[in-house]
Amino acid sequence: MSVETACADRRVNERLFEPVRVGPLALQNRIAMAPMSRYFCPDGIPHDDVAAYYARRAAGGVGLIISEGTYIGHPTAASYEGVPFFAGPALDGWTRVLAAVHAADGKIFPQLWHSGSFRQSSMPPQRGIPGAGPSENLNAFTGYPEPTRAMTEADIEQVVSAYADAADAARRLGFDGVEIHGAHGYLIDEFFWAATNRRHDRYGGDRRQRTRLAVEVVEAMRARVGSDFPISFRYSQWKQQDYKARLADTPTELAEVLEPLVDAGVSILHCSTRRFWEPGFPDEGDLTLAGWTRKLTGLPVIAVGGAGLDRAGLNEAQATSLEVLEKPLMRGDFDILAVGRALLADPNWPCRVRDGRVHDGVGYTKAHLETLF
Repeated sequence: MSVETACADRRVNERLFEPVRVGPLALQNRIAMAPMSRYFCPDGIPHDDVAAYYARRAAGGVGLIISEGTYIGHPTAASYEGVPFFAGPALDGWTRVLAAVHAADGKIFPQLWHSGSFRQSSMPPQRGIPGAGPSENLNAFTGYPEPTRAMTEADIEQVVSAYADAADAARRLGFDGVEIHGAHGYLIDEFFWAATNRRHDRYGGDRRQRTRLAVEVVEAMRARVGSDFPISFRYSQWKQQDYKARLADTPTELAEVLEPLVDAGVSILHCSTRRFWEPGFPDEGDLTLAGWTRKLTGLPVIAVGGAGLDRAGLNEAQATSLEVLEKPLMRGDFDILAVGRALLADPNWPCRVRDGRVHDGVGYTKAHLETLF
């Protein structure tokens, strides 16, 4: 290793592992555990094995844990089996998860989720109820598994209320904040996306008008949790059914989406890209999507996408290392780096990075998805 590389690594480590304050939230470092669905809650309730799973990551040095997606308490929210709810009996399970994470000196947000048109009517626990989205979406057009019905304004009001109930429950139980899943083609992102939102009422229209559902969700949550409780909002350029889809093609278009969210009361913006270090808008320079988000809004930003995947066999177009962190991190593009698959493989990944031993850990493989450890 050259002297120059060693100095760069030291600068990155010092920055990555310094304490950071995000609004009222004080974190021991800038590493977050990214939300990753695990499907180990067959009854929709997180049990002791789930609590131990999250506690291991807290003990391993993660500054903030963002839980796997959790369904809000609405009949159309669920789309996949094994995913926990954040309502009803599941709240007792989340109380155990919270206690285990706090005992390990960690911080945790539940990620609140409505899966929208990904829902299939055969899914439990509300079998026979079809998926719902902003418009009637035909599976041949959108890539969703079956046709879905368009939500009425009464449906939307009920969903907004369910989000607010979940946020209030998180605050009451003692969680450190909440995150709204507004990305990857699920319900809120469906409203953002012109391909799936073809409404002609106040929830449709131009890019700014299509944020109305998200704005109402944030406003309802903020009214319930107060001004100091952190609300993170995760958004993405890409959709899981269309990796080439774009939420915005220019910084001006991105501002049209983000500004209403800021005005509604979002505390943190979580930018999901496939490779966080790449330029957000290549024609506008090398600033990352996280960097543009921070520049346009002034809010704290979480960057996510490919961090820590520095071993072969990860189905990535290129191997990545912590070297890609240096420029965006030192430039201040983001406040927090969310790490996903590297933490599935190694709960102690943050400690290994801090101590310069990252290659002593276990590299991620798809086999890690089959167990909860």
